[in-house]
Amino acid sequence: MADTQQVDAKAERKAARLAKQISAFSKEHGGAEGQLAYIGERGTRIVLVGEDGGWGDLVAPSYEIAEKAVEKSGITVHEEFDGEFAAKVKTGPYEWSRMAGIQVGGPSNG
Repeated sequence: MADTQQVDAKAERKAARLAKQISAFSKEHGGAEGQLAYIGERGTRIVLVGEDGGWGDLVAPSYEIAEKAVEKSGITVHEEFDGEFAAKVKTGPYEWSRMAGIQVGGPSNG
């Protein structure tokens, strides 16, 4: 029983830390929305999009911890990263050059 309590307490602390990071992102970007994406054994990615179009992500060790974190932070969570939600993301020259490099086989040398 003690082991279960330790695991639960550790999960709660991790969810609280993630919620704090999500809240800080939201404050910095004038609000935020998110989407949870299960990424296998690595856990669950929490994709964040700010009201200003800024974006980022965090990784939680489990889907349950990710759910607790976004719930604690109070942001709106979308089921899918659909067109309307994705359209809020603003990308700059860096992202476009990285995407172009990936499309043609890697980053350019010049």
